[in-house]
Amino acid sequence: MKSNHLLWLAGTALAGIAGMSPAMAQQPAEQVAESEIIVTGSRIQRQGFDAPTPTTILGVEQLQQGDRPSLAQALNDIPQFRPTSTPETTTGNTTAAASPADLRGLTAVRTLTLLNGHRFTGSADLNSVPQNLIKRVDVVTGGASAAWGSGAVAGVVNVILDDDLTGWKMGANTGISSRGDGYRFGGDMAWGTKFAGDRGHIMVGGEYLKSKGAFDRDSRPNLNGGLFQRADGQLVLTDDVNYTILNRGGSILSTSAVPYNLVFNPDGSVGPLPLGSETFGQQTIGGGGQSIYDYLSVSTPYERTNLFARISYDLTDNLKIWAEGSYNRMAGDFSFFPETPISVIQQDNAFLTATARSQLAAAGVTGPFILGRILDDVGPDGMLRFNYARRNLEGAIGLDGSFGNGWSYKLYYDHGELRNRQTLGNQRIAARFNKAIDAVLVNGSPVCRVNADASTGNDDAACVPIDILGNGKISDAGRAYAFGDASSTSTTKLDAAGFSVSGQPFSTWAGPVDIAVGGDFRWEEFVTNSIDALSATRAFATLNYAPTNGGFNVKEFFAEVAIPLLDVADTAKLEVNGAARYSDYSTSGGIWSWKTGGTLRLVNDLLLRAVYSRDIRSPSINEYYLGRATNIDNMQDPFRNNSVALNVFSYTGGNPALDPEISHTLTLGGSYSPHFVPGLRLSVDFYKIKIDGVIVTLAPQDVLNLCAAQNPNDNLCGGLIERDANGGLVSVLRTYRNLAQYKTKGLDIEAAYQVPVGAGRVTVRSLATHVMELLIDDGVTTTDRAGIVGGDTAFSTPKWRVTTSVGYDDPHFGADLRVRHVSGGKYTYVPGPNGQLPLNNDIGGRTYVDLAVRFKVGAFTLYGNVNNLFDRDPPLSQYTNANYDVIGRYFSGGVKLNF
Repeated sequence: MKSNHLLWLAGTALAGIAGMSPAMAQQPAEQVAESEIIVTGSRIQRQGFDAPTPTTILGVEQLQQGDRPSLAQALNDIPQFRPTSTPETTTGNTTAAASPADLRGLTAVRTLTLLNGHRFTGSADLNSVPQNLIKRVDVVTGGASAAWGSGAVAGVVNVILDDDLTGWKMGANTGISSRGDGYRFGGDMAWGTKFAGDRGHIMVGGEYLKSKGAFDRDSRPNLNGGLFQRADGQLVLTDDVNYTILNRGGSILSTSAVPYNLVFNPDGSVGPLPLGSETFGQQTIGGGGQSIYDYLSVSTPYERTNLFARISYDLTDNLKIWAEGSYNRMAGDFSFFPETPISVIQQDNAFLTATARSQLAAAGVTGPFILGRILDDVGPDGMLRFNYARRNLEGAIGLDGSFGNGWSYKLYYDHGELRNRQTLGNQRIAARFNKAIDAVLVNGSPVCRVNADASTGNDDAACVPIDILGNGKISDAGRAYAFGDASSTSTTKLDAAGFSVSGQPFSTWAGPVDIAVGGDFRWEEFVTNSIDALSATRAFATLNYAPTNGGFNVKEFFAEVAIPLLDVADTAKLEVNGAARYSDYSTSGGIWSWKTGGTLRLVNDLLLRAVYSRDIRSPSINEYYLGRATNIDNMQDPFRNNSVALNVFSYTGGNPALDPEISHTLTLGGSYSPHFVPGLRLSVDFYKIKIDGVIVTLAPQDVLNLCAAQNPNDNLCGGLIERDANGGLVSVLRTYRNLAQYKTKGLDIEAAYQVPVGAGRVTVRSLATHVMELLIDDGVTTTDRAGIVGGDTAFSTPKWRVTTSVGYDDPHFGADLRVRHVSGGKYTYVPGPNGQLPLNNDIGGRTYVDLAVRFKVGAFTLYGNVNNLFDRDPPLSQYTNANYDVIGRYFSGGVKLNF
């Protein structure tokens, strides 16, 4: 085995690699194979403990721990990842069940995800990757744009498929929570074989999974909590926070939006709102009210289908051609949440009964009033209903070859198309709904007010009166008139191509020099194929789809070098490496990214490493070209003594003038494999990341405040603020801007130990991440989110996450005990109106225990798994929390067959 090797991934990553340590040489034969250089497709990689850049290698055994239903959910058990987007966190979101990788909690757009070393359209949702074909996942933690290109700010996740698979493997699996929900079932099959005298290889695989979702919120403690504001402005974190201004029968408010604490009963009569233990303003603790979060699922249902095929052929001993294709479909259909209209009801409303009028009059309500309604009774679906189908088709072709004395080259081309069809049904058509609920009696029958007097010229012959005073009284005809479905179909296209040449042109006194040069080319496009006619006129009250169309291309060229400077046998080995990449974007022009670093191995056991890099993230198509979206808010005008401006429009949208984000990353650390303790490996790395020019869209009020702070005399603030002829506030533009700065630093710690025991082996592995700080400057304020762990806080990140597993395996039996710890912290960093943080702002940590067993009989493996064995409750949160387990105890199992 050579003492220096080229670290090469997607034709871009290069660094010097030291040889095996004596500790590795003393491991069992099957483990030595895992620790050596592994060549798969377009990548040459080695064990993460020897990597010059911090790298965590996750094999199949590690990825199968916990029996997670998708690759992303398996990665989320690793401390460096934050489970920002999962089926448990997108229960009321149009990205439902999508599961991307999010390193460092800097959001998924700053983690570059690759498949077999190249970009792919399915990277935004790792449900697209067939789990039964994965060989390993390499996680590079730290800036890597010089090696990988845009997006590798927090790191790189490279999914390596088992493209040497031979034989058959198949399986069936199922799972269910201890509450009887969360049921899932699925199956998979894969086959591979060689042909043409072993010159060719073909592999095909497929998998299917259906998750029914989890909906039982009541039996899961702490999922209906939130912040309650007391009369003195003090916030308190408590359970069962309900509205006083919204109710499923209708809450009755004064024309100044003050609740009377009266509600309509389902039959249309008026009764008191049962208040809870404490009430102030719009909220009450407990009582008979509702919260919109009561209606959300715990986990969204989905259905997944994956197909993958790959064929390769050795044209000569030095040239291989390969091609691969894949199909993925994600689909779901489930209730979203109820709409919550706030409507004015006149005293002559056709559905206001004489009894109700008397009851209102007795309470002092004799004129128009405001009704706060939770619409959970609209037709058979009751609430908003979300339906989606995401279909991804992808194909790639490439050449891998070598020539001369150790030189190699790679070429590839990939094309992918992700089509996303989605519908948000049962929405109010705002103008029609407002007409339909404003009904009067004409000759004893309810008639829309606009039709009561045709002479007004404001009639709508199609209008059907709707009774929302109570519950369950909306007619089918009324629903057909005032409610509709918003729908959209869009296509994301990616074309990527690349080439690379690598080799060792000469040697120094310490060994051969590795170099690599090449280029990458990419075309990205987003097309809105269709939207519904009502969305096009902004007719819906909740969500109107807007067309987004645009694209860009980039041409990139790179060079890397690894130079050995010292090689004293069994004493010291020093190597420096560097890389530079020039990227030319059709939108923002040219930009450089680079890295420099080195490794020092001492007496074979200790490897020290350091890397400093300049990384970039180019804006996404959405950030460039998002169609205009409109909201209406009440705002305080800082240019007019903070007077309240009512019904101000705020517009969001893309910004073609955006520049790439620029990041600087420092990593310092090393790994230790003592020769006197065979099988033991330790690794510690410090990281520090600073991102400038972060692309954000501000809240409307923040735009106004920022404009006033920058220039108190400029009411227009560069065209962001529009006023009428009298100086009144009309609209605020809050498109994406390069405004923010993010900073984070911390430690990654890894330890592993393996020892033979009887006919098997015991493996212990522990991964830990300590986040020292996560400073989020959104362009207005800077806050440290490290240790802020509330579920409704953006960028909330525990300071410590630790995952430790102990496993035993022999030819007939295997078992794993895994312990996952997530530290506690503060619920929120935002003070209440009194300037104080919540009284009980502290959240305790959580420790989860998972247990798995496997029985091997011939070609069959039967397995069972329990996650969260002791059913540890999550901390109080509004409806979910990305940092903690909200499902509770979960049982799963299945059977596998390999032959």
